[in-house]
Amino acid sequence: MEITKTPMEYGIMAVESLMHKYKAQDLPPAGSFFYTQGVCLWGVQQIYQLTGEKKYFQYIKDYVDSVIAPDGSIYGMVPELGFPITSKYAVRCLTMLDCKQPSVLLHLLYDETGDEKYMKGIKAVAESLYYYPVNQYGGYWHMMTQPYQMWLDGVYMAGLLSVMYAKRFGDNTLRDRAVKQVLLMHDHMRDEKTGLYYHAWDDSKQMPWADPKTGLSPQFWGRGMGWYPAAVMDILEYLPKDHPETETLKDIVREVFEAIVKYQDPESGMWYEVLDQPGREGNWLESSVTQLFCYAFVKARRMGVIGDEYDDVIERTYRGIIGNCYMDEEGYIVIDNACQGACVSDGSYEYYINRPRVKNDMHAFGSFCFLMAEIERCKKEISLMRIIGE
Repeated sequence: MEITKTPMEYGIMAVESLMHKYKAQDLPPAGSFFYTQGVCLWGVQQIYQLTGEKKYFQYIKDYVDSVIAPDGSIYGMVPELGFPITSKYAVRCLTMLDCKQPSVLLHLLYDETGDEKYMKGIKAVAESLYYYPVNQYGGYWHMMTQPYQMWLDGVYMAGLLSVMYAKRFGDNTLRDRAVKQVLLMHDHMRDEKTGLYYHAWDDSKQMPWADPKTGLSPQFWGRGMGWYPAAVMDILEYLPKDHPETETLKDIVREVFEAIVKYQDPESGMWYEVLDQPGREGNWLESSVTQLFCYAFVKARRMGVIGDEYDDVIERTYRGIIGNCYMDEEGYIVIDNACQGACVSDGSYEYYINRPRVKNDMHAFGSFCFLMAEIERCKKEISLMRIIGE
C-alpha cells in the first residue's frame, strides 16, 4: 500500500478495522485477561487519547468489564470470591507476566469513571509482583511453570504497569524492579558480537534449549527483541530525569538501535522473524517487530534520546510498515505478516520460522496503533514531515 494518508488516519483506520472484526469481549483469546488484548487495546487507547472518540473508550471498557467483576477481582486473581472462571487462562493472572500486562488499561478507566473496581484491579495486579518468583539476580520468571527463566517479552509485560503504579502511588519499589529487569537482560541476554538479545535465559541452565555455560536460548527472535526497546522507552517516560539509571537506560536504547539497523532489510524496510539470518531458507519479514522497533525509534526521537541520525531509518521503516498493509474487499485495513505468538519451545530456528504467519494479529494491531499515535505526538514537537510522507 502506498502512503496516501497521515499516520493518525492510519491509526484510526486500524482501530475501525479491529472494531469491525471483533466485539470487544471476543478479542482473542476470548474470556481472558491476557496481554494480546492488553497490547491491542493499549494501541486503541493511544488513538482515543488523541482523537477523543468516545466509542474507542467504550470499546476498551467493554473488554475490561467482560473480564473483571464488580468487586474488582480479575479472572484468576481472586477466584475464591465466587467470580466465575470460564477461561483456560483464568488461573494465570498470578502465575505469568503475560496475564498482568492488561492492567495498564485500568488507569484510564478509573480516571474517567471513578469506578473503584478499576483501582482494585490496578492494585491487585501490580502488588502481586511483590510476591512473584525471581531468579538469584532478582529477575522475574516469565511463568511460574517455567522456573528461573527470563524471556525478553517479560520486560514489556511487567515494565509499564510497574512504573504507572509507582507514579500513581509514589511507591518506587516496583519502578526500580522494572529498571532492574532491563539491566539484567542487558547484562545476561545480550550477545556481545551482534548486540542483539537472545529470546530467553534459563538461570538454572536446565532447559534443553539452554546453553550449558550461559543458559541462553540459541535464537534472536524478532518480536521478542522488539518488546525490549519499546519497554525501555515506556519506562523512561515515567522515570525521573535524576533517577540513577536514567542515563544508563538511554545508553542501552542507543546501543540497541546501533545493533538492529545492521539487520534491517534494505529493500522492504522491515526486520525478519529471526533477526540475524535474513538469507536463510524459510525466514520471513515480520510486521510486529518492525512496528515495535519503529515505535522505539520515534519515541526516542521525541524524548531526545536520539537526534536526527536515524531519521532515514525511521522513514524507511515507516514506508515498509505501510507497504506491508492493504485494504480488504470491505475497505478495512489489513496488517499482514505477523507472528501469531511464540514461546521458546526447543529454541530452534525452525520453531520460530514455522510459527503461524497471520493477518490482523493482536500484536500487529496494537503496535501499529501505538506507533501511529507516537508519530502524531512526535510531529507536535519535532518536524518529521519528510519522514511520514506529508
